[in-house]
Amino acid sequence: MAQLNTFFQDIKLPTVPEVGQSLIHTLNDEDVPFERVRGAISKDPALTAKLVRLANSARFALPRSVGSLDEAITMVGLNQVRTLALAACVSETFPVIPGMNPREYWTESMACAGYSQWLARTLGCDVQIAWLTGFMARLGELIIGQKDPAHITEIERLPHHPGGRWERESQILGFTEGEVSSELARRWNFPPEIVRALATSCDPMATKPFCRLGAIVHIATLLAEIGIEEPKSPEETIDALPQDVLAALQLDADWLKTHLPEVTQFTDTTLH
Repeated sequence: MAQLNTFFQDIKLPTVPEVGQSLIHTLNDEDVPFERVRGAISKDPALTAKLVRLANSARFALPRSVGSLDEAITMVGLNQVRTLALAACVSETFPVIPGMNPREYWTESMACAGYSQWLARTLGCDVQIAWLTGFMARLGELIIGQKDPAHITEIERLPHHPGGRWERESQILGFTEGEVSSELARRWNFPPEIVRALATSCDPMATKPFCRLGAIVHIATLLAEIGIEEPKSPEETIDALPQDVLAALQLDADWLKTHLPEVTQFTDTTLH
């Protein structure tokens, strides 16, 4: 923790735009009014247009096209539109980091978000919170790249193997991108559930009490890495995952092998 505190000294953190801050404040409200979310998003015409365009994409396969924010919320759902709007706000706050391919980075972030949502649905957890947490899991690496750009080349060096980035970050920095993401989320006033999940996502078995959402994001990150960087069959993919984490989540390996979605289902980078 001391190393992480030192890392955050004298660092200029990105600022979430006003609409993003307004939406963050609604995350702890299970019965957030329609008008509160709509009102926040509609203040940003570019974001509104992006969400309408996204609602009309193949991703949602709506029975008819939508032409307004109200229609998008009605057809896609209030919570999902809020989640997508927040993700768009967050992604736009970060500059391009030398040594990182932005398209590859955001593609993998979307894949992690998608697998987090899929696992959360399987386990009966909040799918929108899981998607957003998965999307934010690698934000810490962008902060690392901003503060210590010389280390990014080593952290991102090839060949990649699932979980290898966490290992290199721990060796080089003494902490991981998940811990940085967690601190960033805390400073941005995200709910404690997301903050703790990000903090535990790189090594969910090391923290007591067990954080279910952190473990979901851990597995989702590995699935995204394997699917994008080292494609395998569903059987090989699931066998490569940490079996103790799967057991802690009470996920059946045989079921996962049968139902594992293709990574391409989740790699839409329209948000960025």
